[in-house]
Amino acid sequence: MICRVNELILTMIMTQRSLSVFAVLGAFIIAGTLYLWGQPLICTCGEVKLWVGSIFDGGNSQHIADWYTLSHILHGVLIALLGRLLFPRLRFETLFLVAIITGIGWEVIEHTDWVLNAFRSTTINVGYHGDSVLNAVADYVWMMGGFFAAYAMRTLHVVGAVAALELTAAFVARDSLALTTLMLVYPIEAVDSWQQEINPNKPA
Repeated sequence: MICRVNELILTMIMTQRSLSVFAVLGAFIIAGTLYLWGQPLICTCGEVKLWVGSIFDGGNSQHIADWYTLSHILHGVLIALLGRLLFPRLRFETLFLVAIITGIGWEVIEHTDWVLNAFRSTTINVGYHGDSVLNAVADYVWMMGGFFAAYAMRTLHVVGAVAALELTAAFVARDSLALTTLMLVYPIEAVDSWQQEINPNKPA
């Protein structure tokens, strides 16, 4: 019996180590794919910034963090939260794998022509050419951070974090995961006008 328990523990440790290696490789998969597809390594401005404070800034989605970083954090948070609420028997390793696969998958799929064109069809993303390699990898890392943080938090606190992330992004930056999804699926002129109110580049 003791040998059986020790074997299960060893298997779990090895599984977590394998997933950790896969998670790290995920960053290289994203970086390599986007670089081969022609995305710049860093912002074409030649600088590397920690934070870009406006979604209308030319450096948006080109540096380490911006307002869309909150959406990527939320991605990880939602995996942990939904896993806990809908599939409470799922092990950590399973949710971790889901986070890795969806994290890699989104950063790659986001840079297909179909998705890029879909983003460009919304006024707020006109001229969007995708992320820099640095930004895409950073988004993946932020997502993983959101997943680990949410997995360690109590459910009520996680729900509060979801609300805080969405409301902060929506009312300060005028865009969020929910708003981005809404405007891609069912554009609403009133929402677009509201978002454009803080656009310093809008026509007079």
